[in-house]
Amino acid sequence: MRIALAVEYNGTPYCGWQYQDHSPSVQEYVEKALSKVADHPVRIICAGRTDTGVHATSQIIHFDSEAGRSMHSWVYGGNANLPDSISLLWAKQVTEDFHARFSAVRRRYRYVILNRRIRHALLANRAVWEFRPLDETRMAEAACYLVGEHDFSSYRALACQAKSPIRTVYQLDVSRQNELLVLDLEANAFLQHMVRNIAGVLMTIGAGEQEPKWAKQVLEFRDRTLGGVTAPSGGLYLTGVDYPEEFELPALSRLPLVW
Repeated sequence: MRIALAVEYNGTPYCGWQYQDHSPSVQEYVEKALSKVADHPVRIICAGRTDTGVHATSQIIHFDSEAGRSMHSWVYGGNANLPDSISLLWAKQVTEDFHARFSAVRRRYRYVILNRRIRHALLANRAVWEFRPLDETRMAEAACYLVGEHDFSSYRALACQAKSPIRTVYQLDVSRQNELLVLDLEANAFLQHMVRNIAGVLMTIGAGEQEPKWAKQVLEFRDRTLGGVTAPSGGLYLTGVDYPEEFELPALSRLPLVW
């Protein structure tokens, strides 16, 4: 049978989601944990691979197994074999046409910025520290230029292997609560480093180094070498993945506790 699960993780200790020969990955630990529960090797597919240091509050995965285990056993048995930085949230049997990556219709990320003069000891690697005062009104104005369907070549990594740079951004909101400034993004899919590159451009604009229209100009360059600085990974969270209602998955969006 095919099982879908939601995974929450602190990405700080890992080289990212995907297997790497040189460093531990989230995928490696989750597969080892589920393999112990299944008593056979388990291979998992995720909704979207995250980079080194990126967190997730609701990453969705699926795997196939012939092991007769309850959903409770998959979750609690898996968690018993996982480090404290990774947790399985729920499990559900799904039909064989479900695919964690290809069945997804929307994905959501949150980027958290600590905006004050002094770094925060308790939010290290959980929010990106920016000592320059940021104007969220300017950033919100700039964000409007990036909503809709665009060629995001200037906002993806040079090494990005996606066949097309065209993506549709449904939401790009900028909000502030005291010292925390938050970017909420929702799109049909994201390119490699796309959120971090958007964050870098918006932070530059918020600091007054560029005008809000610069976000649009970068978009129109369609050239990553003419784009802005890639923002750090520590403040980035994959917060939700949407699927067609026919799969009847549990609630899929969760916000990080720093907000």
